[in-house]
Amino acid sequence: MDGEARWRRNNRVSQGHSAGNRRSRKTSSGICRARRLDGLKFRRQAPLLGYTVDFLCFERKLVVELDGRQHDVERDYDAARSEEIERHGFMVIRFGNETVLNDRDVVIARIREGAGTATEIPLLQGEGKVR
Repeated sequence: MDGEARWRRNNRVSQGHSAGNRRSRKTSSGICRARRLDGLKFRRQAPLLGYTVDFLCFERKLVVELDGRQHDVERDYDAARSEEIERHGFMVIRFGNETVLNDRDVVIARIREGAGTATEIPLLQGEGKVR
């Protein structure tokens, strides 16, 4: 059994079913869905190198991970996983639930920076207004 499968088996109770985690995933998927962010295509819960990543933009080799409370106890596992993914040329960006829920502009700016599409005005396609 690989590390991720073992971790999932041992952490079934805390696998992201809290209300805060669901809200942060919904918020992030809103940012990353339907090519809304600079026309980038993100796949949600995508398989990559034997892992399942939260969001993957393959064309930019960018992985966006959302870290809920369960990640506090799995920091070493997450760090090793990120290192392996990065060794294959991907960039991994991690956000805590609180950041996703409370600071959307920071999330957008960091994703754009990682994807190399950073602009002066953080505007999502379809929003129609400048913040």
